Amino acid sequence: MPEPRSHDMLPATLPDAVRAALLAPMVDQHCCGVRRDDTTRSGFEQLIGEGGTPAPPGTTHFDTPAGAAIRRWCAPVLGLEPHASPTVYLSRRAELGAGEVNRRLLRGAGVSAFLVDSGLDVPALLSPAEMGRLGSAAADEIVRLEQAEQDVAEAGLPAADYAGMLRDELAVRAARAAALKSVAAHHCGLGFDPSRPSRGSVIAAAGRRLADPKSRLDDPVLVRHLLWAAVDVARERGLPLQFHCGLPGWGLSGAAAGHLTDPALLTGFVRALAPLGVPVVLLNCYPYHRQAAHLAGVFPHVYVDAGPAVAHAAAGSGHVLRELLELVPFHKQMYGSGCHGAAELCFLAALCHRRGLARVLADRIDEGEWSPADAARIAHMIGSGNARRVYRL
Repeated sequence: MPEPRSHDMLPATLPDAVRAALLAPMVDQHCCGVRRDDTTRSGFEQLIGEGGTPAPPGTTHFDTPAGAAIRRWCAPVLGLEPHASPTVYLSRRAELGAGEVNRRLLRGAGVSAFLVDSGLDVPALLSPAEMGRLGSAAADEIVRLEQAEQDVAEAGLPAADYAGMLRDELAVRAARAAALKSVAAHHCGLGFDPSRPSRGSVIAAAGRRLADPKSRLDDPVLVRHLLWAAVDVARERGLPLQFHCGLPGWGLSGAAAGHLTDPALLTGFVRALAPLGVPVVLLNCYPYHRQAAHLAGVFPHVYVDAGPAVAHAAAGSGHVLRELLELVPFHKQMYGSGCHGAAELCFLAALCHRRGLARVLADRIDEGEWSPADAARIAHMIGSGNARRVYRL
């Protein structure tokens, strides 16, 4: 069957300038690697389910918005008719092999640069360089702060040396990074004291931490110290600081209760960073995306993306993007797939972002609120312009 064409995926009534802006290559400002190996049906379904768990007995994760969208939109990329059955789709996937599937879907996403969180340290996931090569795009690394801290904690050093070694390790990793990222929301929640902890309290907390270095970092004092150490490094390097917010998804156990992942809880910390010039990027904020949009409107250094909610909402992606655009300044929103594990989610996020945003822009134009030139400029800013400015790409 003929290769699917990107312009066929957008409404035919869009003005040409808006269509061109939506179809232009985007910057995926936050994603994780996809699997390099083939997987079973059960393994694949766990990758495309939001919780990363098997579907209940007698059901399937293909019976979700994302699952239906994979059959509709990813099937043609693999050479199948739209709406291929799950069995046919997975058979074709196995026939092509993971490498070819990843190549087709990553390139089909229409992304010019991937910023990849490499902190999961899972050998089966593609590295940032591999994501870029298969996707025919540039690629840079996002350093996960908690992974760096874990490596320092397990190095067997005295508590008095913990702070210095952590700072040095962050500086080394930041030298090759596009951004620093924290998942503190899912370790201890975002309602922490925003002040910088004292040296004495850090040494005392480090002593407790180093007695059990393989445990999860959830001490509020050390979380605060890690964040402030990251702020210092980010300021020196001119790097943004990303925060994973919202309800936990794949790969996050959600030790903190859901309401503690609300980005509004970061207000005090964000306010403390305002004079320092460190950009703060709020990731994956659903269902708190309105709060994130409000923070982006209030603070000049705060940015936001819609994250994997766009891919998982699939045909409903326009609703998520519409709610963000009700509040967020247009120069503060960026595209980030938040994809993990399955290349289908990277492709779907890009496609559903374009289709969902197209609906929102078309409505604004039809209502006379925005001109076609306005809509095209907004699509360009969200798709790539804002990320290129913030990450200095």
